[in-house]
Amino acid sequence: MTGDRPNLEGPRLTVDPIACDGHGLCADLLPEAVTLDEWGYPLIDPGPLPAELLAHAKRAVAACPTLALRLGPAGAG
Repeated sequence: MTGDRPNLEGPRLTVDPIACDGHGLCADLLPEAVTLDEWGYPLIDPGPLPAELLAHAKRAVAACPTLALRLGPAGAG
């Protein structure tokens, strides 16, 4: 019956709201998981990342100018 439960496995993105300056690069590089609020700050999809987005997520994390975007294990955040 695992099909009835949400997928809780897999890495998750988080953002440090204190470190983030709202550059928006994360949303440009990973629009499938990151949108921007009305002030340009990221809103992160709370669910785990699909495996096919992991490489893109790593690129977005590495490109964050303030190192505010993080990739962690399931349950992190």
